[in-house]
Amino acid sequence: MGSTCDRQKPHSDQCRFTRHAQLVLIIPSLALLFTSGLLMAAAAVAPLKLPDGLVQEMSDHYGPEARVRLLSWQLMVKEQAAVLEWQRLQHINAFLNRIPFAEDQDHWHQQDYWATPVQFLASNGGDCEDFAIAKLFSLQGANIDPDKLRLMYVTAKELGQAHMVLLYRANSGEHPLVLDNMTGEIMAARDRTDLAPVYSFNASGLWLNKRTEQNEHEVKVRNHSGSSLWRELVARMEKEGVL
Repeated sequence: MGSTCDRQKPHSDQCRFTRHAQLVLIIPSLALLFTSGLLMAAAAVAPLKLPDGLVQEMSDHYGPEARVRLLSWQLMVKEQAAVLEWQRLQHINAFLNRIPFAEDQDHWHQQDYWATPVQFLASNGGDCEDFAIAKLFSLQGANIDPDKLRLMYVTAKELGQAHMVLLYRANSGEHPLVLDNMTGEIMAARDRTDLAPVYSFNASGLWLNKRTEQNEHEVKVRNHSGSSLWRELVARMEKEGVL
């Protein structure tokens, strides 16, 4: 999705219609398959270690503050691996939510671009996909099981547009929590009545989600997810040396 929710930025009716159309179109694109190597890379849990050359490259491109942000992020993720999972969620969510929101077209000069966490931190900006992706890999780097985490596309009802958040489920069958760049509070998904779930995915699969007045249903429709944007993202992370 090229443009997604920023609660401080008004959007025209035409823009909202465009984003609804984008959401409808993106679901069929998930039929693209990942290679097994990309799936393994995305699911791996490993301590976050930024190559020195990468940090220097980002500093040369974005300025010395990029180095500060990247090294602070690396240290923060390393420290969080030693605390309780709930604290990891809180600290990583708060740390990344400080990054300014920026539309893809303005920030990357592309309609739809999923930045790596390194690009997101170094450039000091991104849209909701970038926030959610950075949280996903930060929590995995802090030793949280990837199976507990999913990226989820939702519709933000008040703005009438597509939005991405990160879901965390402590144990199978439990109700998930939502990590969202639009709010600093981590809440149960059932309490986020402002969001209408559409689908969620991680390296293990793709789930279609539907909320009714009584409860929320999800149906796994694939044993692996697929998206050209995700595939390109993971390939760039591998090139960076982060995966």
